[in-house]
Amino acid sequence: MSIKDDYTHGRFGLSFELFPPKTAESEAVMWRTVAELMDFDPALVTCTYGAGGSTRGTTLDVLAGVRSRHDVPVASHLTCVGSSVDELRDYLRAARDLGVAAIVALRGDPPKGETAFTAADGGLHYAAELVALVRAEFPEFGILVAGYPETHQDAASPEADLENLKRKCDAGGDVVITQLFYDNADFFRFRDRCTALGITAPIVPGVMPVTNYPQIRRIASLCKARLPESFTRPFEAAGDDEAAQFEAGVTFAARQVEELIAGGVPGIHFYVLNKSPATVRVLDHVGLERAGG
Repeated sequence: MSIKDDYTHGRFGLSFELFPPKTAESEAVMWRTVAELMDFDPALVTCTYGAGGSTRGTTLDVLAGVRSRHDVPVASHLTCVGSSVDELRDYLRAARDLGVAAIVALRGDPPKGETAFTAADGGLHYAAELVALVRAEFPEFGILVAGYPETHQDAASPEADLENLKRKCDAGGDVVITQLFYDNADFFRFRDRCTALGITAPIVPGVMPVTNYPQIRRIASLCKARLPESFTRPFEAAGDDEAAQFEAGVTFAARQVEELIAGGVPGIHFYVLNKSPATVRVLDHVGLERAGG
């Protein structure tokens, strides 16, 4: 069964994104998170890949740990940043040998302190090139690519951004996972524009339940995600009350996910930030059944 099959033929593709932990304590939290999220029988668990491959070993360690503990398909993020094509091939071989099922193929953001993307010597310039490399030389991998409902911040225009997404899909991208967003109208417009352009890959919304308002404001500013008044108002009312912020975030995310499911999305990709309470609350609220429940 291909990765694309997890989002078609009546299946609902649920996936969770992790990042490599930096301390023993944060690693313990991550494994508790994974164990709790497994109750919802996800189709896929992904793990990010640091700029320039700075976490490549830890990324593979996380994915190997998920597989050994829970026997669920896993996907590794992979970027073009700081790697030659030969180094990308080495990573892909290592991921294949560990049983990784899919690659989330990204161009990647410039390393910290740099403002523009520069290809490494002997490296790739675009995510579509990385997709083509994986499809041609490692056909056993499923390939997920990134979509941007509010347009990638480096794109010359929304039209150019969408054309780039089509190139990624035409090169072999099986599934589109979107950047986070907080106005579902942006997602539905984006989906319609993808369909009009002839993109046939499943378009899966990426959702990040918010539990810390200052944190999401920082994240949103980095990826240029708009925070509508319907989102910000409850957080402003919560003030510095962390419990009230948590409840505001869960309530908003639950409504967002309910509307997306009602709108016929093929799955949801949760950016869980290695913590489970908010995501679990949202999944329980919208009625996604726990395994064995």
